[in-house]
Amino acid sequence: MRHGKKFNHLSRTADHRQAMLANMAISLIMHKRITTTLAKAKALKKYVEPLLTRAKDDSTNSRRVVFRYLQNKEALKELFGPVAQKIGDRPGGYTRIIKLGHRLGDAAPTAFIELVDFDENMAKAPKAASKRTRRGGKKKAEAAAEAPVAEAPAAEEAKAE
Repeated sequence: MRHGKKFNHLSRTADHRQAMLANMAISLIMHKRITTTLAKAKALKKYVEPLLTRAKDDSTNSRRVVFRYLQNKEALKELFGPVAQKIGDRPGGYTRIIKLGHRLGDAAPTAFIELVDFDENMAKAPKAASKRTRRGGKKKAEAAAEAPVAEAPAAEEAKAE
């Protein structure tokens, strides 16, 4: 019976599951985004978020605790270096899971999991969409684009004199 067992076993033995999650955590830290199944992404989120919280405090003990989980010196340097600097002021929620659809081979639901602060597309402020009309909108935009170009040579001639 599985009374009170709340985490997903992912149809693997404990050793296999721990090795897989450690490898996925290393890949996530090194590449900032990985694509996997939805179940593995959710399990990885629970595995890696406490490690990211640990990385905010750069002490010898924190490094030893995280190294016990990851066993990779390059990932440890990346985690306690640029990653810790970016997530330093964030109170939690360091990862984001975005569903992608179903895989062709076995129809497994796939998703990518990424570090929130490293996504350039989401970090940019959304631009206000300009309203387009059917009359005159395109001609006015072209005229505005040509105006600074026409003034630039005149300004250079004035400086030369």
